[in-house]
Amino acid sequence: MEHELVVGLMGLGSLIVLIALRIPIAFGMIIVGGIGVTVLNGPAIFLSQLKDLTYIQFSIYDLSVIPMFVLMGNLASRAGLSQELFRAANAWLGWARGGVAMSAIVACAGFGAVCGSSLATASTMGKVALPELEKYNYKPSLATGTLAAGGVLGILIPPSVVLVIYAILVEANIVTMFMAAFVPGIIAVVLFLLTIMIYVRVFPNSGPARDSIGRDQFWEATFGVLPVLLIFGCVIGGIFFGVFNPTPAAAVGVFLVGAYAIARGRVSVIDLKFAGLDTAKTTGMIYLILLGAEMLKIFMARGGVPQAMAEMLGGSGLEPMMIMILLLLGLIILGCLMDSLSMILLAIPFFWPVIIDLDFGMSTEDLKIWFGILALIVVELGLITPPVGMNVFVISAMAKNVPMATIFKGVTPFFASEIVRVVLILMFPGLVLWLPRLLGA
Repeated sequence: MEHELVVGLMGLGSLIVLIALRIPIAFGMIIVGGIGVTVLNGPAIFLSQLKDLTYIQFSIYDLSVIPMFVLMGNLASRAGLSQELFRAANAWLGWARGGVAMSAIVACAGFGAVCGSSLATASTMGKVALPELEKYNYKPSLATGTLAAGGVLGILIPPSVVLVIYAILVEANIVTMFMAAFVPGIIAVVLFLLTIMIYVRVFPNSGPARDSIGRDQFWEATFGVLPVLLIFGCVIGGIFFGVFNPTPAAAVGVFLVGAYAIARGRVSVIDLKFAGLDTAKTTGMIYLILLGAEMLKIFMARGGVPQAMAEMLGGSGLEPMMIMILLLLGLIILGCLMDSLSMILLAIPFFWPVIIDLDFGMSTEDLKIWFGILALIVVELGLITPPVGMNVFVISAMAKNVPMATIFKGVTPFFASEIVRVVLILMFPGLVLWLPRLLGA
């Protein structure tokens, strides 16, 4: 085995140890990448790269969409859009058995479309919907499991920060990726609703219907959600139909959400200040992880680790679909150890060279789209998979009287429905590729 490859594998093992020791993933990747390049090529090469890499990495125009979408999500959280979404969904669905839980799923999907963050979706919708679920005596496992699972919708339904990062990593078109994510996102919502419907029929007392509401309340809730739909339509519709690119679209979204919040008296100057500070902190964290991932990628490429992995799997004699399944299982395992953004940044530089050398009977551009959506779906699974399950921890912090094991039990049916979605997209890639082809992206 070549010296460079041995060093690369040792670096990868060191990174796993640092992650297990709970060292922040950004610092872990920077440490391993910096030391690895120094060992392989000397300190002068590392210092030379460090001088230019930060500017090169952070000056990518496509990355400017990230703070805009993060700010839009922060403003949406403070503007009460989550309450409007849940009230409207509850007005339409709450009358049915399990209807309040189904309303929470629909509201999570709607808020995820404005927010683009799974953790923020789970946190915000948990504050809004959990008291209502407890009020109607929903079974704790169903109530908390629904909210933890509903939060994962924020990572795929556009706009999605993680989807933007994936597109940049594999040099895919961001607009095309947003289009491709739309149908799988709808499939997820439908499967989650079916999961709740089946659950409440198997366990009849787990999700009672809510009290009936008057006609005035119904229409008030329905009309209250129209501004949210208008904002979503302007941002995503503008992107889909080529009115503007993702960064201007995000800026339009920030303006519309901010204008709505101010017009309704939902935010103060202090709220705007903290929204800006939270955006700066989150964006800084994301950019630092991006820098660490780039440094690690350079080290691993010099060590030949991705190439060795591609050669090993390519020469294994396994069918391409079996290799794809193995890689997706690897992503699920990684999801048990780290957050979704770190997982994508760490895994894609290793997995993509393997995927691109396999023959799936489609073009490279289609393969980028298909694999990206599959990867993001299994990344979603990591958010509700033990022992980490970030969304489960978020909901557990709110439902302090519900044991963690109960929440994990509650997300199990939704985990199964996600597996169904993965199988559907593996078997029928057209579910992902249909809309981009239709719109000519």
